Amino acid sequence: MSNYTTGELAKAAGVTVRTVQYYDTRGILIPSDFSEGGRRLYTEDDLKKLKVICFLRDLGLSLNHVGDILEADNATKVINLLLEEQKKTIETELSERKAQLDRIDEIQKEMKNIANFSVENLGDVAYVMENKKKMKKVYSVILGIGLVLDGLEIGAFIYAIKTGNWWLFAGVLLLMLIVLFPLMEFYHKYTVYICPECHEVFKPKKAEWFWAKHTPKTRNLTCPCCSHKGFCVETYGTAPHEVKEA
Repeated sequence: MSNYTTGELAKAAGVTVRTVQYYDTRGILIPSDFSEGGRRLYTEDDLKKLKVICFLRDLGLSLNHVGDILEADNATKVINLLLEEQKKTIETELSERKAQLDRIDEIQKEMKNIANFSVENLGDVAYVMENKKKMKKVYSVILGIGLVLDGLEIGAFIYAIKTGNWWLFAGVLLLMLIVLFPLMEFYHKYTVYICPECHEVFKPKKAEWFWAKHTPKTRNLTCPCCSHKGFCVETYGTAPHEVKEA
């Protein structure tokens, strides 16, 4: 079995010699043997014990509590339980950090879409990020209904080609027109826009909103607050106190 001097033990455990000596004086880590010259000698088991002591100290336990745990009959069970709890704590911290990193990545992506970035723009990005999940639900509803209607249109068209009967296809087109208006109403109801100039949040009039040029995340509108005409960032919003009707 390997023997360690005080210095060798401290180096192997990543602590100072003074720490090992202090634990010795407190009776928590007593050397297993002494050399002929009276030097303290420690074994592999002592090294393992020192690492456990360091771990318990890192958890915030006092030396008295560490000593009590090591002397307990069920010391192994207690230490294993502490290890499990520490593992859960670290996993939770890692999960929280991962969520923060994901949020930072998303904010950086949003920032790339903003020209001449400023501190005021950061507030806009934060507003968009807070409502991103809600906006995704709006998009999902619109996309889902749109895919169903497209499927019906394609099916009716194929049927008309094969049979020469175009009444079903005409009926589907009529259905699409009927559904289009409430769908657009739904879309308009749950979307607001952020002006890149004055950073106000507003809801445009339906006519302007409907005919305006747009991208997946912006729409070319006139801000009712500063009269800026240009692409404004789209986000979720319905509450009257959050928006200004154009």
